[in-house]
Amino acid sequence: VMMSLGLAPLVGQPRLTLDAWRAPADQLWAAAGLSVAIAATATVAATLVGLAAALAITERQRSGRLLALLSSLTIPVPHLVAAASVGLLLADAGFLPRLLGLDSDSWPPLVGGRWWIAVAAEYAWKESAFIGLVVSSALASRVASYRDTATLLGAGRWARLRYVTLPLAAPALMASASISFVYALGSYEVAWLLGRPYPEPLPVLAFRLFRSIELVSRPQAAAVAVATAALALAVVAIAVAALRRMEGWR
Repeated sequence: VMMSLGLAPLVGQPRLTLDAWRAPADQLWAAAGLSVAIAATATVAATLVGLAAALAITERQRSGRLLALLSSLTIPVPHLVAAASVGLLLADAGFLPRLLGLDSDSWPPLVGGRWWIAVAAEYAWKESAFIGLVVSSALASRVASYRDTATLLGAGRWARLRYVTLPLAAPALMASASISFVYALGSYEVAWLLGRPYPEPLPVLAFRLFRSIELVSRPQAAAVAVATAALALAVVAIAVAALRRMEGWR
């Protein structure tokens, strides 16, 4: 914060100024909108897949145990390795188009294309495993007794899902989804490796400015980093407020 306001300069005397915020202002708004769009898309997809995986895991059938094992194996994989794997899978000369027998002209630009599909897909894949394990762990010790009670009272399958399972899963789902959103918002390597050069998400913009040979770019990088952190804190505050209003959390 001090560097972005000119109070901790690399050279010269400290002087309160907003020059570091004014210089990348146009890029900052575009980067913020792009970062929120990528994080929101990936989080929604990861939440839906993770919730479905958690419901399958809590059924305690053989497929649920296998799904839990696959999810636990996915989590330790670094995002950089996962991003490289997604790139090799979805690129126009990657494994998937070759498997389908399509040439590069017939394959949509999923990697480095206009819609940042590969970036969102990588986040959704990795974070869905995290969300699924968190939600299934929250349900494992609580849902069975409530579900059995609801069954004895005559509740059908969909009624149990709506009035028992989903309310119990909601706090863990909200907490894990907010963590996934904040991570996707501030992560650098996936967007840099799989995205297009322009426009840049917030972390990519901050990293590029930070590594610039021009000293005036360092305070601009600090301003972008502060904006990213402020946006992440706002999301966390909204998530905490929503959690406190949930019956399952109380």
